[in-house]
Amino acid sequence: MSKMKEIGVAVLGFGTVGAGVVETLQKNGALLGERLGLRLALRGVADLDVKTDRGVAVDPALLTTDGAALIARPDVDVVVELIGGTGAAKAFILQALKLGKPVVTANKKLLAEHGEEIHRVAEEHKTEILFEASVGGGIPIIKALREGLCANRIQSLYGILNGTCNYILTRMEEEKLPFDEVLKAAQAAGYAEAEPSLDVDGHDTAHKAAVLASLAYGCNVPLNKVSVAGIRGMAAADIAYAAEMGYRIKLLAIIQGGADGVEVGVQPTLVKHSHQLAAVSGVFNAVLVKGDVVGTTLYYGRGAGRAAAASAVVADLADAALNLRAGGRRRDLSAVHAKTPVAFRDPGEIVARHYLRFSMKDQPGTLARAATVLGAHRIGIDSVMQKEAAKGAAYVPVIFVTGPAQEREMAAALAEIAAMDGVVDRPAVAYRIEDFE
Repeated sequence: MSKMKEIGVAVLGFGTVGAGVVETLQKNGALLGERLGLRLALRGVADLDVKTDRGVAVDPALLTTDGAALIARPDVDVVVELIGGTGAAKAFILQALKLGKPVVTANKKLLAEHGEEIHRVAEEHKTEILFEASVGGGIPIIKALREGLCANRIQSLYGILNGTCNYILTRMEEEKLPFDEVLKAAQAAGYAEAEPSLDVDGHDTAHKAAVLASLAYGCNVPLNKVSVAGIRGMAAADIAYAAEMGYRIKLLAIIQGGADGVEVGVQPTLVKHSHQLAAVSGVFNAVLVKGDVVGTTLYYGRGAGRAAAASAVVADLADAALNLRAGGRRRDLSAVHAKTPVAFRDPGEIVARHYLRFSMKDQPGTLARAATVLGAHRIGIDSVMQKEAAKGAAYVPVIFVTGPAQEREMAAALAEIAAMDGVVDRPAVAYRIEDFE
């Protein structure tokens, strides 16, 4: 029997995901060999810290602190970058690509900020970069967009892409707890970082949205074209009021394309309880994709964590290995860029329904004054709900559900109402309502 062909693998970054990749190669290496007809052989693992126990047994001879030397070894065919960030990670990726070696990465921040350069270098050196684990953890959404849905014009994508935020919103709703308390619990459970800004302020979701939009519309998506709002400081009252009206609040990545351009944004959004995305709870992720031929498809699963990310990384490794054996490579993003520039929608011109909560003066006429301002800005009111004022309080919660309105008009109306004497005591809380039409 002839010896099975080997594909040499270098892993850069021996943190949570790196350890998961090594463990997966050890655990399912034989199975992968049977399925691929070749062996993924670990040549080395590079990290600044090679002493700490990661819970996986690795031959000490495979461990190194010199990532550049590991990449340059002639017996390394594929490089896995799991360092994160845009410093050393970018340098190592470019080094590997310039050597003609495929790269597998989970680095959504790097792809969102420098993806155009990285894909160009891969194209110039006739190699590829694979990044399934960068969005949605173990959910194969990248492969779906690049391959399974390639016959479609993508009309929209809606994604719950950050497990930390989804966990916080789920517990706030189910247990009637305030944001700060649930955030602390998420940090204690390991679902949120000690410095949670990237997650709760929406930037992690924005990076992932940019990656998905670039695939959906064949273009580079600058982060300054992604409007971003997170869930920091969200009031439990708004989650409760939304639930009372039949909605659940989710942090959604909203990506839509049409004749008037592409919209890419991240914001807390009210979703009907009956919709599939409303049922996605805890740390799980989901992406709803609508294509002009296939219609609507849904992708669901664990969006983060050692095992989910390792599954996606090793799947990309398998693809890279098969491509190398075949003497070819996967089509690269740069090869499918739109031939004409893609226009991005002005956020102020986007039209949507809204949930508005005012803290309104508890006296006759104030609601009518606010409604008059909304009407003057061509904002219709679908429903109004006034809650009982706290004992002795001068202001009462009043919730408006609006009809479709332009974001610019909405912002102007809310600013005008906030400036009116004797109507409200603070700016309104405003969230988008998504009808998925």
